[in-house]
Amino acid sequence: MSGLKQPLLGIVATLFVIAVSLGFVSLFDFPTFGGWVTYLMICFIPMQIVTAVTWGTNQPRFAAKQRQPLKGLLLTAVSLVTGAIVAVAYLAIAGGNVTPPTPMLSHAIIVSVIVTFWGAIMFGGWPFKALFKNDALAGVALLVCCYAVNYLLFRLFFDYGFMQGAPVYVASLDPHGIFNALSALVFYVTCLSIMFLVLNFDLWPLTRFPAVMKQPILGIVWTVICLGFGAAAFWIGTGPMQMDVMVFMVTGPIPFIFGSIIVLNMFQNSLVSKLAQPAKGIVNTLLVVVIGGGLAQFYRALAPRMTGALHSGPPSYDMEIWLASALLAVTFPFLIFFAEFFKFWPASRSE
Repeated sequence: MSGLKQPLLGIVATLFVIAVSLGFVSLFDFPTFGGWVTYLMICFIPMQIVTAVTWGTNQPRFAAKQRQPLKGLLLTAVSLVTGAIVAVAYLAIAGGNVTPPTPMLSHAIIVSVIVTFWGAIMFGGWPFKALFKNDALAGVALLVCCYAVNYLLFRLFFDYGFMQGAPVYVASLDPHGIFNALSALVFYVTCLSIMFLVLNFDLWPLTRFPAVMKQPILGIVWTVICLGFGAAAFWIGTGPMQMDVMVFMVTGPIPFIFGSIIVLNMFQNSLVSKLAQPAKGIVNTLLVVVIGGGLAQFYRALAPRMTGALHSGPPSYDMEIWLASALLAVTFPFLIFFAEFFKFWPASRSE
């Protein structure tokens, strides 16, 4: 498998990771997978983002200086150990040590990933990369700050009053925030999909304005774009189209995010690299919609065989939870491990 080039490399690597991911998912019944497994998997993704984006896999040095596959194994171990620490901390702080994980805890850890994307990609690690000359310290500071900001925003925005009377409702864990918790969660995810939309355009047309491409201006402008277009997409999906919020999430934003990871990371943004913007962004977006949407439908079709019959829609949203978790809590981090930490080893030996 050594020496594969794009797009064959992306195809082979993606199919391999999907097979591994689905095999992993099939090991668990739905309550276990939708609860503990998903929670623990999501706990290490923010560290994974910092390692891949903020550090460019060049930190920590003891891991980065190694050759593959040892480098990939050590970087993965760092994410897993950090995730274990986060799992214990968030279980106590956001989850009140109530087990199995409550919806409050699950949602709090999910949106921590989105806040980390916001800090690492949209703000480029600002201000920590400017404050600390040591890249490792800057990354750690960014991670800690993202978790802290995430918890404060979770307490501000999420309300679970609609769950009162349900077995999963824990009154002491309800932040009683501004918005219905499911709407807040889906709005977060929708805004994240807009971030990936901008990445598919290589930040065009922002790149035409040098003053905007400097932090923190870029982060502020990008945030406004995500909030504005995210709000419009959320309103269209749940308003005129009259879709349930969770059904909307796994129909639009999540497949788009998943498809973007395939196009941008697994194919290394190479499928239409010869096109100039905005044509490249338009074709990238179409590819993302087709690939992400197709794979989401493929996963959905396999769910009954892998996990058993799952109810779709309210009140439990079993299918929606399973699909979102299988795509973004399992396959997404496995894709990043293989593409960014292992650099496609042994399919590619570019290092």
